[in-house]
Amino acid sequence: MKKIGIISDTHSYWDDRYALHFADCDEIWHAGDIGNEEVALRLEGLVPVFRAVYGNADGAVLRRMFKEMEIFETEGVKVVLTHIGGYPGRYAPGIRNRLQLSQPKLFVCGHSHILKVIPDRQLGVLTINPGAAGRQGWQKVRTLIKLTLDAGEITGCQVIELAEGGEAQ
Repeated sequence: MKKIGIISDTHSYWDDRYALHFADCDEIWHAGDIGNEEVALRLEGLVPVFRAVYGNADGAVLRRMFKEMEIFETEGVKVVLTHIGGYPGRYAPGIRNRLQLSQPKLFVCGHSHILKVIPDRQLGVLTINPGAAGRQGWQKVRTLIKLTLDAGEITGCQVIELAEGGEAQ
């Protein structure tokens, strides 16, 4: 069993509550628009395994550190992680084909700043966009996601809202 913290669109912003909420995680996945290497290194320091992809707003340093897309398996769950991905019925160009070829159980993306957890029954994949954890953008609520992977199953999906000036909801 592994606990996973999922974050996206930090845009160089650090909130100490990231560390608080991801303290019990085995892995953290960042779905792009990290903003700077300091945020990436701080997240990496929290967990045994840190995975990230660069986003469209990330510069040359982050593009050297990370790939545009990661495809991996952990705890029996195959995952595709990228920044611009869309969601079932409105995938970004090329994503549906990538998912058909890769056949993951979990697809994680960011970019829209809109929290979404949507199953694609046709492709047999759960799409997760954790929303935006940073302050840049139009989102009213900053969000994170935690979930548990256990022997090929995805369980315990939790949305964490980072309320301004207070504790997470």
